[in-house]
Amino acid sequence: MPGRRTTTVEFVRGSVRGGRRRARSSLPSLFTLANMMCGFGAILVSFRGEYRLACLLVGLSVVFDIADGAVARLVGAVSPFGLQFDSLADLVSFGLAPSLVVFALFSDGRDQWDPLGWLACFLWVACAAIRLARFNTTIDPTADKRYFTGLPSPGAAGVVLASVYAFADVMQGRDRLWVLLVVVVPGLLMVSTVRWRSFRSLVSPKSGKPYGLVVAAVLVVVGMITVPVVTVCLLAYGYLFSPLVMPVLSPLGRLVPARLKETLS
Repeated sequence: MPGRRTTTVEFVRGSVRGGRRRARSSLPSLFTLANMMCGFGAILVSFRGEYRLACLLVGLSVVFDIADGAVARLVGAVSPFGLQFDSLADLVSFGLAPSLVVFALFSDGRDQWDPLGWLACFLWVACAAIRLARFNTTIDPTADKRYFTGLPSPGAAGVVLASVYAFADVMQGRDRLWVLLVVVVPGLLMVSTVRWRSFRSLVSPKSGKPYGLVVAAVLVVVGMITVPVVTVCLLAYGYLFSPLVMPVLSPLGRLVPARLKETLS
């Protein structure tokens, strides 16, 4: 009897530990699912002409996309399944959703310019798919993990949706043709060889005192509350042009006192 009781207790403990491991391994996928849900919701509301709401939903997708990777590393649940699931969610949220939001806005007049919208939006989806496939299949142990090769799809989607969020009300008639550049240029940059800093390095500082990140997050929240249009455009276009701006600004970093750098690190 004592032996049987011990075996039962060990079986229960093992089941509990196994359940906890399964719960931890599935936690990142919940964030990935939330990412996909927001992207899908953005597509649906764009059909009703609620473009700003669609932009906000894709913005939430970006947050969930960053969070799922951080959570996976935190709980030690990085897996090939998670990588593939994340890419499929990204194709919905940052491939299909931005292109359909833009096309729903662009084709509002249903005129002879619609075929240009079809081509531009398909180019976006194709570039997003190629970008994600290349990211999944290119494994270079010597590559600098702080950088992405090509504009990451969430960053590209941010440029498109910040533009829609800010200027949707004035995209009328032939003047709306310029919106195609907002789709085509970031789309082509996704499959370029230009390097952008990774989101991981921006939100996961190595230091134990991430005061700079906290200050930046507070400024973003305040900006979104007070001047949301300016804030989203600064964030999206600032990241888009960062490969050009950072080499110019980096020498200015030498002028910052070492003590201040240590405090904000």
